[in-house]
Amino acid sequence: MNFLVLVSGFIASVLAIVWLPIVNTKWWSTLKSPLVADLVVKNGTIYTSDSSLPFAEAMAIRHGKILRVGSYSSLQDFISDGTKELNLKGKVVVPGFLDSHVHFMYGGLQMARVVLRGVNSKDEFVRKVNEAARDKKEGLWILGGGWNNELWGGELPAASWIDDVTPNNPVWLSRTDGHMGLANSLALKMAGITNYTEDPVGGSVMKNCNGEPTGLLIDSAMQLLVPLIPKDSLEERRDALIRASKVALKKGVTTVVDFGRYLPDASVEPPWEDFSDVYQWADTRGEMLIRVCLFFPLETWSRLHNLFQKTGRVLSQWVYLGGVKAFADGSLGSNSALMYEPYMDEPLNYGLQVTEQDILSNMTMAADRSGLQVAIHAIGDRANDLILDLYDSVASSNGVKDRRFRIEHAQHLAPGGAARFGKQNIIASVQPEHMLDDADVAEKKLGVERAQRESYLFQSLLTSNALLAFGSDWPVANINPLGGIRAAMKRIPHGWKDAWIPSERITVTDALNACTISAAHACFLDEYLGSLSPGKLADFVILSSVSWDDFATEASASVEATYVSGVQAYP
Repeated sequence: MNFLVLVSGFIASVLAIVWLPIVNTKWWSTLKSPLVADLVVKNGTIYTSDSSLPFAEAMAIRHGKILRVGSYSSLQDFISDGTKELNLKGKVVVPGFLDSHVHFMYGGLQMARVVLRGVNSKDEFVRKVNEAARDKKEGLWILGGGWNNELWGGELPAASWIDDVTPNNPVWLSRTDGHMGLANSLALKMAGITNYTEDPVGGSVMKNCNGEPTGLLIDSAMQLLVPLIPKDSLEERRDALIRASKVALKKGVTTVVDFGRYLPDASVEPPWEDFSDVYQWADTRGEMLIRVCLFFPLETWSRLHNLFQKTGRVLSQWVYLGGVKAFADGSLGSNSALMYEPYMDEPLNYGLQVTEQDILSNMTMAADRSGLQVAIHAIGDRANDLILDLYDSVASSNGVKDRRFRIEHAQHLAPGGAARFGKQNIIASVQPEHMLDDADVAEKKLGVERAQRESYLFQSLLTSNALLAFGSDWPVANINPLGGIRAAMKRIPHGWKDAWIPSERITVTDALNACTISAAHACFLDEYLGSLSPGKLADFVILSSVSWDDFATEASASVEATYVSGVQAYP
């Protein structure tokens, strides 16, 4: 017995000398917890967009996903010799932004064309087109866009402006909103557009007092010409994806919801071609830089349904299938948004319904019945009511389910319209920076009282328990979620000193959620993205601000770094 006691004591002494130091090492901590973090982000103010833990000081990441968020001390079990630690030095961190509405490939292509964004005079407009024409071989198309006639006083451009500098090249230049474009006389001739051309359903061929086409085509009238434009090459489209992705990452955007090329400024095919030739190609080669959620034309709902049946929503961590999109009306800037009352500057014009109601209703009913998410563009007050009525009818017919109907833009709402969004659980996919450009335009086109009663009703929508999802509509406006957050908080248009409709301002957390968790919910991706929560993909943005209070007050920070799956992607 004494011998056993002596042996036991000897073993205990050896363990004390040899084993206990080992237990205290990080090596032992890896045995205790098989989950060792690749990266720990610490010493910051992390806004998670997760209501269960809105703020934290540190975050552990492994294999591109979040392990734990909390205090630095709570992460010690995940730290080993191989763990990289990133000291934020007090900086604010937010989830990677989701841009809920972009035309991604189109924006990337436009970057290599005639850029007319910000042009504020006829002379500069003509000069930019002239510069492009100098380098063009005879017969090749000159393409571009982004012009906004309100920047030079409102006068609409005409083919006569550019005919002298483009005698040998057809031209097509889209307005900033994508619902109107300018062709030169050569392009009109090629398209067979003359004095005798009648307006198509849902569109308009603008003519002067002599009945001659001015060169401007609105909404569905663009289809008289756009199909003549040669397709972009495969190399051009793949390059466009890279350009667009780098622009997004620079602004902290890690996921975009891509609504394809401008419609009706395109056929139904380009979104499908971009899906297979560009997105799937880049995904299989490991060349995707950001995540994309793709929407397709409503006319192709059965094609998307068949694909869903084979693949489900998640194709990879980079490519997701969203739903289908259609158009109810045009835009305010082109006087084609569908309104209850006429435009002040065109007393006989109430706007356009660009898709016939019966067709829109039948396709929406079928797409929803097949389980697809439906998003419909509606800007005017009458257009929004038409779609709210349509969604109500479809939901009643097809029964209760988690459908997440979306209205894209929802800019002008008739009295009671905001409350209907909440009551019907309709997602308002809105673009705050459009408001900064539209304030003056809306008051001129609608009148001050009417514009202030129905325009960009963000707080009213939130009060009704509607979900807001923020986007940019790039390239209509720049990809800039921080700018959108500021716009929604401050509502101070360019050149103004005071807020426009100050009662519709929202808080910084509501605005951040609209760019993160709400935006993810709006496209069925909240299981994977949108908040810095355990198990989700580790997409986050480091801001320049070292004070949450300052950021919450002014939202004046800039993006210092963007991380995708826990890896620095910008700069």
